[in-house]
Amino acid sequence: MSPEVERSLPPYRQVLNHLREQILSGVLAEGETVPSERQLAADWSVSRATAAKVLGELRHENLVEPRQGVGTVVTARRTQHHSPSDRVRSADITGRIYPPGQYAKILSAELRPAPERVALALGIEEGAQVICRRRVICDESGPVSVSTSWFAGELARAVPALLATERIPGGTPGAIEEATGRVWNDGQDLVGARIATDEEAELLGITERPAALFVGYNSLFDEEGEVIEYGEYLSSGDRLTRYAYQRPRD
Repeated sequence: MSPEVERSLPPYRQVLNHLREQILSGVLAEGETVPSERQLAADWSVSRATAAKVLGELRHENLVEPRQGVGTVVTARRTQHHSPSDRVRSADITGRIYPPGQYAKILSAELRPAPERVALALGIEEGAQVICRRRVICDESGPVSVSTSWFAGELARAVPALLATERIPGGTPGAIEEATGRVWNDGQDLVGARIATDEEAELLGITERPAALFVGYNSLFDEEGEVIEYGEYLSSGDRLTRYAYQRPRD
């Protein structure tokens, strides 16, 4: 079935969002050809100019590149850091947490007393038992990011996989939903920057010091507004992280 344009967004934005989502989720893998201007125009019932504008924006975002005799192909995304929201969408769409070429190493998974910032994020008492999972995400070029996820300690019994140093197929939100019925409904990220500590620089393979880090703090909420998962993530300051948004409409 051919995709259909929705009238809530301009056609250009809909086509762009669709292709970007396919690339970031791994549906279109590195080296695969994306539809040509002619094909996009036919599939979406848009003008060739609109199709050309879409491909131009994807090139600008370093997601695709033209190749002589082949067409426009998905590029290696070594400079991209995929945010938690990217991974959640990828898990929903493809069943995979990370895009092709990326994988996670679980460094630790344990119960520990909640630091103040974690207690505030989870809405619990400081010092209460929480689950802490720390991982490093890598691609063929080396470490991409380091992330730590925090959960209420009561989940240890319901979801024992959270305390295992093994990857959880489909991700932690899916495992929690399957075990408890709690479904994530929305999320938010807070982002900033700071200088890497020696430990962080070592984990990320950064050799030149001092080094800037991109830092993020993300929360996933259930339908009652309670935090299911609170996370902290770090990546080298020379990597890009994408956030898409649209103007509110009356």
